[in-house]
Amino acid sequence: MLFNSVPFLAYFLPVVLVVALLLGRAGQKDAVKVWLLLSSAFFYGYWEWRYLFLLFGTIIVNYFVGRAFSAHDRPSGQRRFLLICSVTFNLGLLFVFKYFNFFIGNIEFLFGFDIEVFKVILPLGISFFTFQQIAFLVDAYKRKLDEEYSFVDYALFISFFPQLIAGPIVHHKDLVPQFKTRLFARPTAAMFASGLAIIIIGLFKKAVLADGISPAVNQLFGEAAAGAQLTLIEAWLATLGFAGQIYFDFSGYSDIAIGLALLVGLKMPENFAAPYRASSIIDFWRRWHITLSDFLRDYLYIPLGGNRRGNVRRYINLMTTMLLGGLWHGAAWTFVIWGGLHGAYLTVNHLFNSVIKGSGLEAAVGSLPGRVFGWAVTFFAVCVAWIYFRAESLEAANNVLAGFLGMNGFHMPPHLNALLGLPVKYASLTPAGSTLFSDPAQWTSLVQAFCFSLLGLAVAFAQTKERGGQRARLVGVALVIGFVIQAVFFGTASEEFIYFQF
Repeated sequence: MLFNSVPFLAYFLPVVLVVALLLGRAGQKDAVKVWLLLSSAFFYGYWEWRYLFLLFGTIIVNYFVGRAFSAHDRPSGQRRFLLICSVTFNLGLLFVFKYFNFFIGNIEFLFGFDIEVFKVILPLGISFFTFQQIAFLVDAYKRKLDEEYSFVDYALFISFFPQLIAGPIVHHKDLVPQFKTRLFARPTAAMFASGLAIIIIGLFKKAVLADGISPAVNQLFGEAAAGAQLTLIEAWLATLGFAGQIYFDFSGYSDIAIGLALLVGLKMPENFAAPYRASSIIDFWRRWHITLSDFLRDYLYIPLGGNRRGNVRRYINLMTTMLLGGLWHGAAWTFVIWGGLHGAYLTVNHLFNSVIKGSGLEAAVGSLPGRVFGWAVTFFAVCVAWIYFRAESLEAANNVLAGFLGMNGFHMPPHLNALLGLPVKYASLTPAGSTLFSDPAQWTSLVQAFCFSLLGLAVAFAQTKERGGQRARLVGVALVIGFVIQAVFFGTASEEFIYFQF
């Protein structure tokens, strides 16, 4: 069930909300938890009810493992062995459902085998609820949890429908203690109004901005996958378009999730903080998918040794963390390359910081020209990596990258050339020219992508956590402009979230 669908907005959400708030007003917090748990199960099972057994099977196993960690008389060796077994169990399920066919495909490629593989539909949200439960197990092992939590508390913490499919990745300490507060299912008027406003912003990001960009992005990357060589304008449109699309799609989902939680008196962590304003890759990862960044740092990078064993080991740990983070995003070499690029970016960024530290160049880097230059380099690097994240294959990604770097030549789409009135000799620097966007229907897609890419990235640059003041007004104006453009010229669209089946 999609947040932007009629069944969710018109039927599911009103019923869930009314019952939860009525129970909350009656002081029946335990009944509220059971009701939200059942509602979350229905929400997940609406897509494929059979995978409820997987979701709640893992919940049951991990709950009892977590309780076992609470036993003070259990020897440390047993506790360590139990942690290894339970983490292996969770990662094993993730491997079977998400990576097994990818692994077998690579074995076939390397050794020429012909192996019969079973086809399996990737369960919704398995990447997210697996990481969430591993974090819980590690925290339980380290005795960081409040021991007073019930099975219903734990099951609701994992399956709470706003964050179940695509996050934010929530920790036990972030959510479970709130079940005992007076605000749970009894939100203040201000909290409820804030929740509604954030949901509306999230829906707008998704339905207007992300879905407004996606047709041209899909067409351009589809052409690249089919073998067409994208020229400079086309490759930049595809790349900038996807940069805007994925930000508004994913941050829109996170906004809706945060807003939904507020409607029942719960607060979830922010997941984005204007990432395209970042002036370095380090800064970018403090702003982009914040809960994943924190997870990778706390449960992978630091356990690997972090920066405690010298710079060489630090850079190896960074690269390992980002490679695994890339693989977590999808079972394909394109995602591994995306993670590897960001690992390399972070390594270079840390090396650069260590070189300029104490050299007198820090002031220049922190000046306005230095920050602008840093932003330009960072955004360019992020866009190059997005090409591999979005492309359907390595060949398609390399094709788009070649065009992005100008290696496939320059070709002005005929309708744009007619509009600008450029001489023919300046309209194309390729021998044959591109055939993309040669008819009016394709030209409409190009204009749409151009408008929404610029608008979307402008809003992404302006938005911060603070939702008031001049920036918020700028965002509001941009949203209105975008809505008018979308509704008048292009109609409306409704697509799955990019992270829907992940």
